Amino acid sequence: MKLTILSSMLALACIGYGQQDSAHHDAVNKNGDHVMGFSHEKTTHHFRLYGDGGAIEVSAKNPKDAQSRDQIRMHLSHIAEMFAAGDFNSPMLIHEQIPPGVPVLQRLKSEITYRYEQTAQGGRVRITTKNSDALNAVHDFLRFQIADHQTGDATTVGGK
Repeated sequence: MKLTILSSMLALACIGYGQQDSAHHDAVNKNGDHVMGFSHEKTTHHFRLYGDGGAIEVSAKNPKDAQSRDQIRMHLSHIAEMFAAGDFNSPMLIHEQIPPGVPVLQRLKSEITYRYEQTAQGGRVRITTKNSDALNAVHDFLRFQIADHQTGDATTVGGK
């Protein structure tokens, strides 16, 4: 009897967590659409971890969607400038919290390069550093993005 009650309580807790997680993900998408200026439904996000940093990549799903492509390019070029200045307000507004790594990224901003690159369907922000503390912070930040945006990207350096 006690085991059945415990199992039922555990099942209800898991269901509640799933609903909370789903509500959070919906909020991330809604906030993201507003802050980034383009629809998460029309675009694809990827976050890559590299030995020297990582990348934030966004592309329009439809090759003929010039509006999304242009909005992506404008947003990512702006993000590269903001991050280089230590301004991480956009991710804080999207995720409703300070993402892991941000305090270190702000403190070590002079040790990190954020370079915007245009791609055929959108753009990317390539993040590089030679500072090991900054590198760990970049990876923490990108892993958080992978989890919160539920992209399914690898959370290991150079992983697939």
